[in-house]
Amino acid sequence: MKVTFANLAVPAAGAVVVGVLEGRKLTASAEAMDKATKGAVTRAIKASSFKGAKHHSLTIMTPGGKLARVVCFGLGKAKELTRLELQNLGGHVVKALNAHATSVQVLVDEVEGCDLKAHEMAAEIALGAKLGSYRFDKYKTKVKEHDKPKLAEVKVLCKLSPKAKAAFEIEEKVAAGVFFTRDLVSEPSNVIYPETLAAQAKSLAALGVKVEVLTPAQMKKLGMGALLGVAQGSAHDPRLVVMHYNGKPQRAGAKAGKADAPVAFVGKGVTFDSGGISIKPAANMEDMKWDMGGAGVVIGLMKALAGRKAKVNVVGVIGLVENMPSGTAQRPGDIVTSMSGQTIEVINTDAEGRLVLADALWYTKERFKPHTMVDLATLTGAIMVALGDQYAGLFSNNDGLADELISAGRAVDERVWMMPMGEGYDKLINSPAADMQNVGGRWGGSITAAQFLKRFVGDTKWAHLDIAGVTWNKTGTATKPAGGTGFGVRLLDRWVRDKIEK
Repeated sequence: MKVTFANLAVPAAGAVVVGVLEGRKLTASAEAMDKATKGAVTRAIKASSFKGAKHHSLTIMTPGGKLARVVCFGLGKAKELTRLELQNLGGHVVKALNAHATSVQVLVDEVEGCDLKAHEMAAEIALGAKLGSYRFDKYKTKVKEHDKPKLAEVKVLCKLSPKAKAAFEIEEKVAAGVFFTRDLVSEPSNVIYPETLAAQAKSLAALGVKVEVLTPAQMKKLGMGALLGVAQGSAHDPRLVVMHYNGKPQRAGAKAGKADAPVAFVGKGVTFDSGGISIKPAANMEDMKWDMGGAGVVIGLMKALAGRKAKVNVVGVIGLVENMPSGTAQRPGDIVTSMSGQTIEVINTDAEGRLVLADALWYTKERFKPHTMVDLATLTGAIMVALGDQYAGLFSNNDGLADELISAGRAVDERVWMMPMGEGYDKLINSPAADMQNVGGRWGGSITAAQFLKRFVGDTKWAHLDIAGVTWNKTGTATKPAGGTGFGVRLLDRWVRDKIEK
């Protein structure tokens, strides 16, 4: 769907969207459309239960002329018109008109009591419309014509439209990263497996991202026994993908070093998780195609950062495996040696993501010496028991970093909740046979998983996001249609903007 901008005017044709504040207070454009329709807007509002509450709308058909319909959208109270609410409004516009119009014009006015200017409001509405327009239907071959989405263009009209366009163009690059992640997470596992997911990451070279792909032989030489152990039951060979984006000019001489150290994002990429020998129940196992969600976020984030030319040096590392049962698969009770030299007793082969991340985190820390590492993984069902599908779990060895990520999440409505860590939890993963075991018992499963990862980050500032509950959405929202959410791309892009680039 295309989004365009133009200066504010009263359209004479097509479908038009205007805003109405709570208490049936018309915006300036709503008044103009009322005049253009000879009072049809006010008559329709008075005859309805529509009062301008947010998320409510009223469609007014205008037969007999080129102006097909006027749709009044409730804005609620002026002081509640935040950036997120305006994004939701844009998503609701697309949802309401997708089946009815090929093009829609959204009229955006200054609203007394709102902290945002009209062009800022317009950019947020446009972003919401773009995010809400996402569809993954490439494998549907029998969709009836009347069920296909028709909306091909949203034109946003406001004062200072060039400013709105400039702001949106940056956000559109981030939306492209979100869409890329949603696509990757939505693909079935017979299409996306380690080799093909690595190939998708390599497509970022067109944006100036340098991509390296490590083979099993290279990983074996590096001593990545934890990651390779997970992959040994699959017909698909594993991969470790390294993505470099350097958007910050390198300093010379004494000013180089720490100032030029990259920020690193590390993702779990289990392209299908059967559980291995500790096999999962059959019910809902199809969902495990998106167990590579963390890797998908890292790829999408790299696309977003490179697309908007972020002034930051970034490394993205993803460990890609398929966890399958077979005669060659890893067994419960096996002991593997990680790249760090630490040994791990594998108690449960379905706790495989942490084994992949153990080597990926250590490799990233040792090779790139990042000032900060953030990993993302659909790591535990336990985090879903704790937080449901509303928040991701946040674990960190640095309270300041945790606070920054919480703030960034609030700004883009990708919320994270700080979870505890500590020595009492850490001792639960001690093993009588090796340096550690990969599970810590029934209780606090997401916490003991984080404690496991912490053993592979050293003194590096680090945060772990357990995104198991937020990677897939079965019901959908205004800006996140049902399916893959892309959760994490906007959150981490916001964090980079606010804390790294500045």
